[in-house]
Amino acid sequence: MKRECTNQPFLELMNTSKVIQERIRDEMAKNNLSITEFSVLEVLYHNEKQTIQQIGNSVLISSGSMTYVIDKLEQKGLLNRHPCPDDRRVIHVTLTNAGIDLMENIMPKHQELVNDMFGSLNREEAQVIVNLLKRINNRVIK
Repeated sequence: MKRECTNQPFLELMNTSKVIQERIRDEMAKNNLSITEFSVLEVLYHNEKQTIQQIGNSVLISSGSMTYVIDKLEQKGLLNRHPCPDDRRVIHVTLTNAGIDLMENIMPKHQELVNDMFGSLNREEAQVIVNLLKRINNRVIK
C-alpha cells in the first residue's frame, strides 16, 4: 500500500535549501571560503562594524562556532577585531582592506548566481514565496 505524502511542502523546502547551499558552497570554495565564512564576511560587508554576537545572530550559528570562524578569517587577513572602549566584554569586528577587496570581487558574482537560481520566478511569484516563508517562520517562532 502506497502512503500519501503529507509533508510535501517541508520536503520541497528542505531539498531546495540543500541544492541552493550546494551551489553556493561550490562557488565559495573557488574563493577558499566556506559558506559560513562567506556569510560572516557578507554581514560585515553590508554593516561595516558588528559585534561577534550580532554576526552570530545574523548567520544563525553558536558563539563557540562564531569564534572559530572569526579566528579563521582573521588568520586569512580578511577581518580585524577591535575591543570596545566602553565595554571590555564586547569585541567589534570589521573587514580589512583585503576583506573588502575580496567581497567587492565576490558579491557581483554571488548576486548573479542568486538571481539565476530564482530567475524562473517573476516579481509577484518571488513575493508570494517570501510572504509564505515569513508566515511559516512567524508560526514556528511562536
